[in-house]
Amino acid sequence: MQWFLLGVALLIGGYFIYGKIIERIFGIRPHRQTPAIANNDGVDFVPMSTGKVYLVQLLNIAGLGPIFGPILGALYGPTALLWIVFGSVFAGAVHDYFSGMLSVRAGGASVPTVVGRELGNVAKQFMNGFAVLLLLLVGVVFTLGPAKLLGNLSGTSVPVWVAVIFGYYMIATIVPIDKIIGRFYPLFGALLVFMSVGLLVGLAVSDKPFYAAGITLENLHPQDLPLWPLLFITIACGALSGFHATQSPLMARCVQNESNGRFVFYGAMIGEGVIALIWATLGMSFYESPEALNATLANGGPAAVVNDVATSLLGGVGGILAILGVVVLPITSGDTSFRAARLILSDFLKFDQKPIVKRLLIALPLFAVGFAISLMDFNLIWRYFGWANQMTAVIMLWAAAAWLKRHDKFHWVATVPATFMTGVVNAYLLSAEIGFGLPLSVAGPVGIASSALVLLWLLTRGRREQDELDELDELDVPAIAAERA
Repeated sequence: MQWFLLGVALLIGGYFIYGKIIERIFGIRPHRQTPAIANNDGVDFVPMSTGKVYLVQLLNIAGLGPIFGPILGALYGPTALLWIVFGSVFAGAVHDYFSGMLSVRAGGASVPTVVGRELGNVAKQFMNGFAVLLLLLVGVVFTLGPAKLLGNLSGTSVPVWVAVIFGYYMIATIVPIDKIIGRFYPLFGALLVFMSVGLLVGLAVSDKPFYAAGITLENLHPQDLPLWPLLFITIACGALSGFHATQSPLMARCVQNESNGRFVFYGAMIGEGVIALIWATLGMSFYESPEALNATLANGGPAAVVNDVATSLLGGVGGILAILGVVVLPITSGDTSFRAARLILSDFLKFDQKPIVKRLLIALPLFAVGFAISLMDFNLIWRYFGWANQMTAVIMLWAAAAWLKRHDKFHWVATVPATFMTGVVNAYLLSAEIGFGLPLSVAGPVGIASSALVLLWLLTRGRREQDELDELDELDVPAIAAERA
């Protein structure tokens, strides 16, 4: 518990210290009209209170990732805790802040538009397809995961729960954002708080020991899987997640002042880091060894760990409530995944989303493709999701670095994590079974070399369309919206 509390303290300290530094580097303009005010359409651009926007952002980004990922990451030992803490403060929260605030500055634009403005039209079109693919994978993962948990809890078959969850997603995707998401998320948030606090108290009063004597950098994985690059792919949500870049623009369309950005975007990532820290600590404490944790994972996956931990620490009723809290996280991310995919496609196709018929024209094919993907093997989907998730984060971090460099700001706050994660995702793709299957002795150096090449590109690139982009930055949000149209 001492190590856990130290990690929480570092996360909170990171919000107040490093978060303030990031805000100053970005340079907020509290007097500037935000998209929620300028483009209020009653559907996607809707002004909401800061507290509600923060809660929606937290529930949007905190899906199964900060639970399943840290449970799997716990196999590596306490190094997982270090990645969660320092990854959240110096990479994940920076990524989320810029993905949200650059969207605010671009009139509430989705991530492909934000990336395209800084990295060019080729990057924009690539992100149009890649982001939709990622969102479909997320939506499916965040359907199958809670469906399995609810099936174990109720005895009802998993396909029935899949149908129920998909039905909810369809409704939440097409109705105005303040009708379901803005109205019911406070209740979901209460379940999340109960789950988090309840499990912490249960662990604190239990006799469960930490299976590593203090913080060690030793790799404890029972299968001796390499820390680099696998740990940084396994624990994505809870440290750094590209999925958040697709979600932050949803709330960029609802914040009422740029001064709220640090609390909403940087702060929500810190909140997710705390959730990830809880589950990584539970994984390292509830089981007496990595081998014991691995045995449970082999028999039932992370869902079995959630069920064991919740019912053991909190009893029958408390365990059910805790499991429901875990179920809430993916469902409140799955619905906004399909919503974000709808908005990205509507931007690409230039479909006005105020008429419900046009929302359905995009949403129905999305759900048809999502259902087809849900018939694939869950473990295979999860592996592709992990890589696609971090690849999206890399692209968004490079876009943020390019924006900072273009404005002669201290770009290294984004460049350093972008460089590191470029090596991670490329080394993983080259070495993984879902990629090229090369030995790590080859994939690792090639991944590092790719990081160096992209860094060199950023440092030496010309000032692309500098005058045009600088002029656009100074426009009011309504003018930006008109330029996008």
